[in-house]
Amino acid sequence: MRLFLLGIGILTTSASYLFAAEAGMPQLDPTYWASQAFWLILIFTALYLALSNLFIPKIKDNIDNRENKIKDNLDEAQKLKSLAEERLKEYEQSLESAKKEVQKIIFESKNELNTQIQSKKKEFENEIENEIKIAEKEIENLKKDSLKSISIISEEMASKVIEQISGEPMNQSSVKAAINEETKKSLGKYL
Repeated sequence: MRLFLLGIGILTTSASYLFAAEAGMPQLDPTYWASQAFWLILIFTALYLALSNLFIPKIKDNIDNRENKIKDNLDEAQKLKSLAEERLKEYEQSLESAKKEVQKIIFESKNELNTQIQSKKKEFENEIENEIKIAEKEIENLKKDSLKSISIISEEMASKVIEQISGEPMNQSSVKAAINEETKKSLGKYL
């Protein structure tokens, strides 16, 4: 069946070539085939030479230039990436050292403040202690002065009471001695 179809195809095409050549299509006329083959070879050779010598090298140069530019851009991007990573590490290191420095300053300031607070506290305690000592001395002096005053008042009152009871004035030295003895017995425990 195949052979049959092939044979029919060849007959119809050869018959149509012959009819076409007679109808005014010279390209189908076998007498012109040699000149057509010559021009076909000449034009395709010229096209081939033009493409291979003019266009393809330009296209190849453009592709190579693009490829080189892409490689350069990738290399530059890699350099910039490594530079950025380096800067990031430097930044992190400087940030870490700054944190350590801040912690050190805070620690030193805290210690200095504690030292100052302790010295001020000691000064304040010393001042309070001095004031307490001064107040105690004043109280002691006041006690002594008050005891003297009490003794003097007691002597005067005792003299007047005895004078009023007995009607005669009493010897001041004996009243004074009696009051001093009594004062020492009674008030000695407060001194």
